[in-house]
Amino acid sequence: MATLTAEEYAKIKEKAEGYKADMTAFLRNIVRFPGESAEEADHVRVIEDEMKKVGFDEVLTDPMGNVIGYMGSGEKLIAFDAHIDTVGIGNRDNWNFDPYEGYENDEEIGGRGVSDQLGGIVSAIYGAKIMKDLGLLNEKYRVMVVGSVQEEDCDGLCWQYIIREDKVRPEFVVSTEPTDGGIYRGQRGRMEIRIDVKGVSCHGSAPERGDNAIYKMADILQDVRALNENNADDSTEIKGLVKMLDQKYNPEWEEANFLGRGTVTVSQIFYTSPSRCAVADSCAVSLDRRMTAGETWESCLEEIRQLPHVKQYGDDVKVSMYEYARPSYKGLTYPIECYFPTWVIPKDHKVTRSLEKAYHNLYGTERIGNAETTDMRKKRPLTDKWTFSTNGVSIMGRNGIPCIGFGPGAEAQAHAPNEKTWKQDLVTCAAVYAALPSCYTDENA
Repeated sequence: MATLTAEEYAKIKEKAEGYKADMTAFLRNIVRFPGESAEEADHVRVIEDEMKKVGFDEVLTDPMGNVIGYMGSGEKLIAFDAHIDTVGIGNRDNWNFDPYEGYENDEEIGGRGVSDQLGGIVSAIYGAKIMKDLGLLNEKYRVMVVGSVQEEDCDGLCWQYIIREDKVRPEFVVSTEPTDGGIYRGQRGRMEIRIDVKGVSCHGSAPERGDNAIYKMADILQDVRALNENNADDSTEIKGLVKMLDQKYNPEWEEANFLGRGTVTVSQIFYTSPSRCAVADSCAVSLDRRMTAGETWESCLEEIRQLPHVKQYGDDVKVSMYEYARPSYKGLTYPIECYFPTWVIPKDHKVTRSLEKAYHNLYGTERIGNAETTDMRKKRPLTDKWTFSTNGVSIMGRNGIPCIGFGPGAEAQAHAPNEKTWKQDLVTCAAVYAALPSCYTDENA
């Protein structure tokens, strides 16, 4: 396939605009059904029907429940990922409309999941349809569109299954998570750490007879707080996580500065005690640890193990990582550690260049949006990064497959009441997706 011409780019935009009503109807049809993690069956049914309707060559659901459609028969496999589960609606009183009935007007679509991230599967399916309509599919590539499950519960689990068990390994993957009109080339990672502390119970009237696990945990938590808040001066006993932005401590400091520093915070606390009149004989906490470039699960666990009070209390302290093992809607349980590694694709990678090329030739060098979003979007660089976590943690973080992000909607709408997205975003993303494979194969000619 030769480089796309100006006329071909114009036809792609025209086709995408022409499918606006179809994409709107499709998105509203998915949203009509609740689809929280491990309960996505209705979403899968609607998506399967749409894939077949628009002419996908093969549509299947794997044993975990991911719905997968293939278009074309070329050599290289280029994938588009959209998780199709949503979070719940929270307090219904915070919604101004029915989150499942949703709404639409000339520019917006409202409903749970429209930004996070059911709009992504809509644009990806119609992007593939545009490729087929315009004869852009060729012997060099075929397209895979994945509606992945359980991301909200355990991001990346679905792709770990696709890569390891389905034995599918694309050339690269586009994450269609919301990007506010931008191209996103990475995100901080995260992990879920648990600290358990043992104590000895006794009657509360004579606490000196026991060993209060809560007091021991209180000491440890001050160290955890210091890890998050301290600087990295040589004189500081507990050097803060900010140190990873410094070349002195981190060979990947440049990408760490791009993604932002890591953080740690306590998210839950548990205890055991014979009664309210007794000394606690155990205490445990959960830590939410966000990781930047250069940090690994081993380095993060070891950082906690080396805290002064963790070492002081010795064998009474256990530092570990949580595991996720919830059955999918098809009944399959696929256990995995709650580790979601940092990933970042280089700014000069051929995948990055190809997506930027597709976007530039269609829409210029700035983010676009409607009247509500344009000013805010144009203040940000076109190529940036996510704040939250995505399936890229498995695609690229665990498995080294290049991943890049471009998707309809806004990060700020994720998990929020009165969630909405914009019809123009659906159109823009479908057009860019349709042009991307040709730009990539041209890049690699």
